Amino acid sequence: MTDVNPDELKSRLKALGLFGLLACWDHIADKPWLQEVLAIEERERKKRSLERRLRHSRVASFKPMADFDWAWPKKIDREAIDELFTLTFIKAGHNTVLVGPNGVGKTMILKNVAHQAVVRGHNVRFATASDMLADLAAQESSAALARRLRRYTMPHLLCVDEVGYLSYDNRYADLLFEVVTRRYDAQKPLLLSTNKAFSEWSEVFPHAACVVTLVDRLIHRAEVIEIEAESYRLKEAKELSAARSKQRRGKKQ
Repeated sequence: MTDVNPDELKSRLKALGLFGLLACWDHIADKPWLQEVLAIEERERKKRSLERRLRHSRVASFKPMADFDWAWPKKIDREAIDELFTLTFIKAGHNTVLVGPNGVGKTMILKNVAHQAVVRGHNVRFATASDMLADLAAQESSAALARRLRRYTMPHLLCVDEVGYLSYDNRYADLLFEVVTRRYDAQKPLLLSTNKAFSEWSEVFPHAACVVTLVDRLIHRAEVIEIEAESYRLKEAKELSAARSKQRRGKKQ
């Protein structure tokens, strides 16, 4: 095993939990198969880890960023979006908020960033605001709620989509405040999308006393990226309708 550092091999065996091989080190140190066994085991562990993190992330299906029409929005900071994919905001613990109307690609961006983070080794959780808050509100005891909160506060990155599409009562506002505060205190980033300006969040959480503090903690150490555009889904629907009308006219001729 020329040019192989024995300490490095021992460290890799320990990291993989192959303590039986470690115990027999004196007998296997010079075996030609040792490095191949390590490589196979490491490759399989990485594969299973990726599959597990993808499953737990709940990202599901999404369109790749290669399909994003950058020419469509009237306003979008492409450099800021591209920087999200470097994932430096995760290490820094800074939040990012995408603000824009329905159908401008906010969910598409969130899911692509979430997927990239998973591929790069991070634990990620993706959820719509309504699903997350309903999940938390359904817990019937303080202990159950504490356990379920960890689902949203422990991952390296939490992606919360569609804040503002529904209005919520004080209970839901308190739960979102709890998630934001715990991640804020732990300096764990949150990537969030909303169709409402922060000045309108009082409409999303009417009568909730925590809204001002919630927004304050959310946007502190955060980058807010605004997207201005007509609904791209509406654009595609109109194009599809026009294409079908043209096809029908062609059949009549």
